[in-house]
This record gives sequence, C-alpha cells and structure tokens, in this order.
Amino acid sequence: MLQSEFWLNLEYLWLSEQIGATWLFPLFNSLHVIGITFMLGSLLMVDLRLCGLAARIYSLQMLTRDFLPWVWGAFVISVVTGLGLFITRASAHVLNIAFQWKMILMLLAGINMVLLHFMLRRYRNAQQAETLPVSVRVAGFASLLLWAGVMLSGRWVGHII
Repeated sequence: MLQSEFWLNLEYLWLSEQIGATWLFPLFNSLHVIGITFMLGSLLMVDLRLCGLAARIYSLQMLTRDFLPWVWGAFVISVVTGLGLFITRASAHVLNIAFQWKMILMLLAGINMVLLHFMLRRYRNAQQAETLPVSVRVAGFASLLLWAGVMLSGRWVGHII
C-alpha cells in the first residue's frame, strides 16, 4: 500500500503534471529517442570493435576516446528525459512487465560495462591489438544484445498493460 502511494504521489508532483499535460511530454519523448539514438550509435562503434567485427584497424583506445564522450553525454540526456517521462505515469510503469525488463536489462548492461572496464585494465596491451581477448569480445557482444533488449522493451512499454 505504501509503495503504490509513493508512485502515485510522484505522479501528482507539480513537475509530473507539467510534463504530462503540456508540450513538455512530446519534447521529452523526442529528446529521449534522440539521446538513445546518439548513445547507441556511438556505443555500436565501440562494441563492434570489441567483437572484432568492424574498425579493427583502429585501436580500441582511439575509438573509446572518440566515442565514449558521446555515449556518456547522450546517456545523461536519455536518463534525464526518461525520468521525466517515467514520473508522469510512475504507478503504471512500475507494474508494466516491459518496463521491468527494461530496468533489469539496463542493470545488466551496466554490470557488463563495469566487468569490461576491469577486463580492459587487465589487458591494457591488448587494446592496441587488432584481435582482442575472447572475454572482451564476449562482453562487447553481450553489450550489443543487452542494449538491443533495452531498446525493444522500452518500445513495448507503451503497448503492454
């Protein structure tokens, strides 16, 4: 009971009502999609390099230097706009199985990223190599799958009750 009251109270905040009942909702929705597009487009370049499927002539260090600022900047935009969208219908979203899967997959993608970070520290010399260790390639492939799942489940949020 208290938990559902929390989500309902979130929906009745002034900010939630302003976003949900004005032109801010389509603006946040559009910025959310644009942010995700930039994030995943940039992340795709890094992940394909990790998997050894593209850009093998470039060092991983060079690609991460060029693309990770875009990934993080777009991720921040996506999170801020996503929170804005979430609070307008929080009580429905927390019960929505597609939303729950989206959050689980995002958590797993974050864990995968942390593990990848530690693997790359361990294989610092391998970052210059054309072929990366299998564990790093698997983490890149897992990132591709996890973020595809985040996108699909996020798309289904509005269509599953």
